[in-house]
Amino acid sequence: MAKIGWGKILAGVATAAAAGAAYVYFKQRAARAPIHETLASDGPFEIRRYPALLVIETAQYGKRDRALGNGFGLLADYMFGEGRGGEEIPITMPVLAGALPGDAWRIRFLLPQGIDRESLDPPGPGISLAEIPAREVAVISVPGKPTDRLFAAKADELGRWIEGQGRRAAGDVEHAYYNSPLKPGTTLPNELFIPLAT
Repeated sequence: MAKIGWGKILAGVATAAAAGAAYVYFKQRAARAPIHETLASDGPFEIRRYPALLVIETAQYGKRDRALGNGFGLLADYMFGEGRGGEEIPITMPVLAGALPGDAWRIRFLLPQGIDRESLDPPGPGISLAEIPAREVAVISVPGKPTDRLFAAKADELGRWIEGQGRRAAGDVEHAYYNSPLKPGTTLPNELFIPLAT
């Protein structure tokens, strides 16, 4: 029996990972964005009104990058039809992430408008269906490589802008990602959302 070197095994793993990342990136390029109404725009800031949105979500433990990567892969498998009999579901960007107690993160994929719960295959272990109610959110653009320090600084900036508008936050900060964590580099600016009291 021929021996297989570790170099060849690792090269095969790297090739498969690169192919997976390229596949996700290809799908992401055609991703849709949820319809929303822009109520105010001020440089990097906006106030938007979103309708109720159906999502699939998962809770992942660990640091932000690790939790996001694990959650993205799990939810992407469901969207692409892995482990279920249904057809692929188009990706809707952004991917939302929010911190949970106990060093965990909730990762959410927005489902395309027009899809209802009854038409979906039951999600597998670690994934659940949920609905984000209609809401208004304050938004700030976050260009550049996403880091914890950058997100924290931008969240403070957004909070001060909300106060300056005479509005109040109605929830915690959410990260809105427009770039796959499986694809190196940043193509589009990510954003931060803060739900607003109405």
